[in-house]
Amino acid sequence: MKNLGELFDTFEREAFRLETLDDYGGSGNTGAYGRFLAGDPPPEDYNAEWVAELRSHTSLGKRVYRVHILSRPLTPYLRFELGWGHRTNQAGGEEFFILDTTDKANPLEGVGDFWLFDAQAPVVMHYDASGAVTGRETLSDDRAQEFIGYRDTALAHAEPFSEWWSKHGD
Repeated sequence: MKNLGELFDTFEREAFRLETLDDYGGSGNTGAYGRFLAGDPPPEDYNAEWVAELRSHTSLGKRVYRVHILSRPLTPYLRFELGWGHRTNQAGGEEFFILDTTDKANPLEGVGDFWLFDAQAPVVMHYDASGAVTGRETLSDDRAQEFIGYRDTALAHAEPFSEWWSKHGD
């Protein structure tokens, strides 16, 4: 089975991500997060490598998209991720959706973070309490239907990030 990096290098049609945490602060971008907390604007080259990676896929017609399940009020980390990250990454063609559970039940309660490549290769993400990645587990393709169901449920209950941000963003 391929690992996450190999799947990202070889997917042919789509890469979907479900995010469920309120804080990924332990997973990287700590310097940028600190600048955000200090009130600094994003640097002009913020996430430039990821945006270039995204463009390398989306320019070939591949889709990279994600749903983030969250509730308001946003944590400081979510304000950073959405305000700096999502808004920047859209320039690379990544699509974002928000499943806001502030006033409704979470239809995916208990489902954790994962990537799903070409609707056949699920990669489950594991994190510690600080939001640092502690492991990635590529599951067998026979589990794909389960994760397709999670993806479809998330998308059915989510709204496009730009619409959500215009109502609830800072």
